[in-house]
Amino acid sequence: MHRPSRCRMNIAAIFNALLVSILAAVLWKYVTLWEHAAFIEEELLLSQQSQELSQVKIDYHAALQALVEDGTKMVCTGRIHTERICRFESLCFSTEAEEFVFFHSNASFLLPNLGSRRFQPALLDMSSVEDHNTQYFNFVELPVGALKFMQKPVFVPDVSLIMNRFNPDNLMHIFHDDLLPIYYTMQQFPDLDLNSRLVFMEGWSEGSHFELYKVFSSKQPLLREQLKNLGKLLCFTKSYVGLSKMTTWYQYGFIQPQGPKANILVSGNEIRQFTQFLMQKLDASVDSNSEDYIVVFSRTINRLILNEAELILGLAQEFQMKTITITLDDYSFSDLTRLISGASMLVSMHGSQLVMSIFLPRGALVVELFPYAVNPEHYTPYKTLANLPGMDLQYVAWKNTKLENTVAFPDRSWEQGGIKHLDKTEQERIRKSTEVPRHLCCRNPEWLFRIYQDTHVDIPSLISAIRAVRSKPLVRKVKSSSVIYPGKVRGSECQATVHNTHKAKLSVSWQVPWNLKYLKVREVKYEVWIQEQGENTYMPYILPHQNYTFIENVKPFTTYLIWIRCIFNKNLLGPFANVLVCNT
Repeated sequence: MHRPSRCRMNIAAIFNALLVSILAAVLWKYVTLWEHAAFIEEELLLSQQSQELSQVKIDYHAALQALVEDGTKMVCTGRIHTERICRFESLCFSTEAEEFVFFHSNASFLLPNLGSRRFQPALLDMSSVEDHNTQYFNFVELPVGALKFMQKPVFVPDVSLIMNRFNPDNLMHIFHDDLLPIYYTMQQFPDLDLNSRLVFMEGWSEGSHFELYKVFSSKQPLLREQLKNLGKLLCFTKSYVGLSKMTTWYQYGFIQPQGPKANILVSGNEIRQFTQFLMQKLDASVDSNSEDYIVVFSRTINRLILNEAELILGLAQEFQMKTITITLDDYSFSDLTRLISGASMLVSMHGSQLVMSIFLPRGALVVELFPYAVNPEHYTPYKTLANLPGMDLQYVAWKNTKLENTVAFPDRSWEQGGIKHLDKTEQERIRKSTEVPRHLCCRNPEWLFRIYQDTHVDIPSLISAIRAVRSKPLVRKVKSSSVIYPGKVRGSECQATVHNTHKAKLSVSWQVPWNLKYLKVREVKYEVWIQEQGENTYMPYILPHQNYTFIENVKPFTTYLIWIRCIFNKNLLGPFANVLVCNT
């Protein structure tokens, strides 16, 4: 009687178990589909974030897979950290840790592979300012498997130049440390072009002249602060880190007193190529038919010229030229470059605005004014610039030598030249000092006290200084002549004559460098070194002809090594030809 009931119970249990299994399978399928949909939605969102950075469309899944499989790759140029620029694939930046991340996979590589030497003191400088400890770059290393536990990355598909601006509120720093190095770094690497992205990692806000940085890219530059809004992990698909230092000509005195760099590699030709590019981008064309005129830079807050109106009148009368004043605040940058690029003379107190002299035409005069007790020979960024080969600018420095013509501000804050925070003895010493001693950057109180003085310019002494420099009337435009060096001498030969066991002579001849016939050269000479084989010393000769017979100190039955090179116009030295081996 009870068997049918147990059978019904067993069937019900089986049926319920089947329902649970089916429901579980459906739920599992639903959860899987939901997770997959969420994953796809997340990838779409991240892909959208990546594409918001750039007009370049990105296959997010493919980019992520490439990062997971290939990791990060790095190849650098430069032997030491101050010379190095590095190219990365898939270099990432954690906006939470605020550090760059190198993900290691089996396909990753680092060249140079420095190990712990990478931290002595850094892999590279992110700024063109050499070996400054606030500008060092390095990265944290992780296995690529760590990506499983991290926020999914947002990709920057643009080729990026990652760097530090040194001081974007100061025009000298903007041009010397940032813009010129950016321009020539981009010339060095072909895939850095106007479609690239500039990424500024130093932490400054945009600054006063952000529009100047924008001319190097069709895309908005990224600031460090903005990266946080893009995602927790940002990955640059292709990037360059660091800046070329080849165009810098000045060091600011962090280790030794400021002055020209020991090894200047830039000439006026490269600077003028840069200014031509910038003026084209700013649409600042020059009126070549305008009359000659003088530009006076006017400062409005500190380091004032107290008799500016009298100075303008004096210059106009003396040089019979229209004289105009400009300020950084009252003109657009495009108008400033247009005005300066047509001027015959630029007059200004010492200050960052004088870097605008890079826009002056060849033959123009730079007049730099210095307050009382500030020695012009100790502060020469603009003198150095004007005197670069091919810059073709005249330069004159004028210094106020009269204490009664200066107004100091001891009660201001220390950064504006105040000295009230110093003890009485030091204040008195600074007041009585007639010259600021050589010093390091950047907080020397005596330097700040003197450089922020206002000055009544003694116009007769200034005009006298200008006359002394102007050996001839200013030429508004001087034809540029590139410096061209001689090639190697060719076809060198030698012939020996032995008279006896004690006396011999050695005749050497050569042909001119092949590029000589295409050049107009005023003077050609030849430098010849002759060395007895096995000896450490040599005899140098400067010769006007292509052949010479050596008699003095020439011994018979001896082997001589001879090097020859051509010299143009007294100081343009060509390369030595291959060594000539001669036997007497």
